[in-house]
Amino acid sequence: MADNHGNTPAAWTAVVIGLAAFIVGGVGLIAGSMVTFWIGVVLLPVALIVMKVMDAMGLGDAPH
Repeated sequence: MADNHGNTPAAWTAVVIGLAAFIVGGVGLIAGSMVTFWIGVVLLPVALIVMKVMDAMGLGDAPH
């Protein structure tokens, strides 16, 4: 296991975007706004893409 246990800028950015996606999607469901819900759904893969791009830029965990 890595020494930093995922404490990298890439991982934290992905977590923040993912959390925002769940919050936006949840608010959309509660408010009955399907547009807001789908915006939250679209944000989830964005979190993964941003993490991969930041990892490629060297902001992720170094390969072992």
